[in-house]
Amino acid sequence: MSRSRLKQLIDEGRVRRGGETIKDGNHRVKQGEHYIVEVPAPLPAKPQGQDIPLTVVYEDEDLIVIDKPAGLVVHPAAGNPDGTLVNALIAHCGDSLAGVGGVARPGIVHRLDKDTSGLLVAAKNERAMRSLAKQFANHTIERAYYAVVWGSPRLGEGLIETQIGRNPFDRKRMGVMRTGGKEARTRYRVLERFGEETRPLASLIECRLETGRTHQIRVHLTHLGHPLIGDPSYGRARQAPRAKTPEETGVYETVTNFPRQALHAWLLGFQHPSLHKTLRFQSEWPADMAELLNALRTLKKP
Repeated sequence: MSRSRLKQLIDEGRVRRGGETIKDGNHRVKQGEHYIVEVPAPLPAKPQGQDIPLTVVYEDEDLIVIDKPAGLVVHPAAGNPDGTLVNALIAHCGDSLAGVGGVARPGIVHRLDKDTSGLLVAAKNERAMRSLAKQFANHTIERAYYAVVWGSPRLGEGLIETQIGRNPFDRKRMGVMRTGGKEARTRYRVLERFGEETRPLASLIECRLETGRTHQIRVHLTHLGHPLIGDPSYGRARQAPRAKTPEETGVYETVTNFPRQALHAWLLGFQHPSLHKTLRFQSEWPADMAELLNALRTLKKP
């Protein structure tokens, strides 16, 4: 077994010494001790369909567009073997999705992070899969996101252009690389600023992807010095200024306690693989981000 698989078994409480469960991967063994490692039965090789509600924006025989809620993982992986968008799509689409694009991720052309909400397209046959994959590879897909960030960029709009690769000290995170990595470009535009004129508490930004790297917007906005509100991986802990009124106290609590990264994929446009016309979809604000913005809009406008 791999070290990561063994660590997963330890974390799941499947390693015992006598009657004691070992949950610390750094636990030191001693000569003469006896351990029991419980290895569960392997999971099915193919994802199984599950009755998970979906918000379907558009569907035909070639593809389906979903408005994904925050908290839903796109495809099965370590730590999320089921309960994903893929499981929901298999149940919704039936056998037509089987094998499209690979066994583990049928129909999946692109992803949104678990806690990012918004629009996502999936292919229902190989022709659509090839067409959409080519459009993503050629960066001809139109994608726009709303992001609520700490502070406000000095410039009202701009292009963030860097190399992005895996953080060498934390493989679950990405980072801006001086050498290596892959080219990443994000265009941004400030739509609203909230708070004091000289030092806004937060801003609403529209981001448009010119490339599609893992965690690209989250990494780029942090690199710009304005991480997403609520981002547990890339956002730095921020302390709101001292509240002057009870109303400000409520706003600051709403902002600092926002439970996920404030990122919503609101626009998706692409060329339909068989209709040969451009389809363009928009998503309304999810309730939690609408509440966040309503709270911020009660602050003094710069």
